[in-house]
Amino acid sequence: MPAEENNISELALELGLAMGEMKNRLRQKIQAKINEYDPDLSFELIEIMGLLSRNEGINQQEIGNKVSKDKSSITYLINSLVKREFVQRIENKNDRRNKQIYLTDKGKQIVETVYPWALELYKKAAGDFNENEIKNALLLVKKMTTNLE
Repeated sequence: MPAEENNISELALELGLAMGEMKNRLRQKIQAKINEYDPDLSFELIEIMGLLSRNEGINQQEIGNKVSKDKSSITYLINSLVKREFVQRIENKNDRRNKQIYLTDKGKQIVETVYPWALELYKKAAGDFNENEIKNALLLVKKMTTNLE
């Protein structure tokens, strides 16, 4: 492998590791804040509710794809959210086997409480980067993700 290709591979590896570390730190900080609010809420539950607030009515498979969790894990998490009355499953009119997931008013209230905390942490993580730097980083990560499909 030529030296330049090897260097690109090594840099891509470092970038991937750094993104993983950042996600873990953000997750820890968000979970700590959530625990102050409701110790029975997990980061995974909040992550799904946040996703639903931006994508009302998606199905469990779409949720699993977006949060990178398998079908059984998503079923367990959705069941937990339904039990706590944070979300509801509604049959798709065209395919009764396909259930769409919606936030309830109670779920929306949780998201409205937690979302500002998450935004504040992401703002802190962004530090003194300007908007273009963030957009370029986002574009880079999206391209790398597309390359893996």
